[in-house]
Amino acid sequence: MTGSAHLRELGEFLKHRRGELTPAQVGLPERGHTQRRVQGLRREEVAELAAISTDYYVRIEQGRLAPSPPVLDSLARELRLDGDQRTYVEGLVSQAAPAARRKTPRRTARPAVHPHLARLLGQLSDTPAIVFGPRLDILAWNPLAAELLCDFAAVPESERNYVRMVFTDPMMRDIYPEWEDVARTCVEVLRMEAGTNPTDPALTALVGELSVADQQFRVWWAEHRVAHQDFGSKRITHSVVGDLTLDWDSFRYAGAPEQQLVLWSAEPGTPDAERLTDLARATAPGP
Repeated sequence: MTGSAHLRELGEFLKHRRGELTPAQVGLPERGHTQRRVQGLRREEVAELAAISTDYYVRIEQGRLAPSPPVLDSLARELRLDGDQRTYVEGLVSQAAPAARRKTPRRTARPAVHPHLARLLGQLSDTPAIVFGPRLDILAWNPLAAELLCDFAAVPESERNYVRMVFTDPMMRDIYPEWEDVARTCVEVLRMEAGTNPTDPALTALVGELSVADQQFRVWWAEHRVAHQDFGSKRITHSVVGDLTLDWDSFRYAGAPEQQLVLWSAEPGTPDAERLTDLARATAPGP
């Protein structure tokens, strides 16, 4: 991995972000009556807001210069970055540092699920549970998760990736009534992952494959939006029990930081909880 890859990604991200803002949004007056040749803010306007020279900002956007912490803080503030976006750009600059490159472990294409997580999955019978790896690869699951979403065992291991399935498996569009929201979030989470390791060959291959396979993915990926999510809720349409809305929570395992356990649950006493219980009974082993 090279620091320049992270800086190029930083520059692309800043370029797209300034394209989303107008002078009025950041408190700048419209100058003159000529039509603007660029969408959003000009480079010199961003430099003015951040109190740096235009040349300095141009080099940042071209991926030729890592901004200092005060400059990065100023850019994040003036470009109205939210918490996830700040984390993303700070991570890119941090990963570009030579020391950070030396400490970055070489990533395998698909790690095996940690034995402790695998054992925990075997003990969860009433809660759908999935273990995700880097790039949202699906590493392991319990029977209730397969009953809730799909038979992951029927999917070839090389294709067992949550983002790939959301965009290429028609069944996922039936499962999620709000498919577009789910799919957009997948892209944003994957883009956040790219900030950690933009030269990851498996990630590059996945993005290339989905960009060819799905126009919406291609458009959303180009928007450079990022997100980090540890919890949320999703509405699911199940062929047996009907519609149910479940909360999900993600837990990083300290013994394998790139692996996360995702659990699905419902508020006790609600119709959603009853439907989830019905599913659990259907997957319970016989006497």
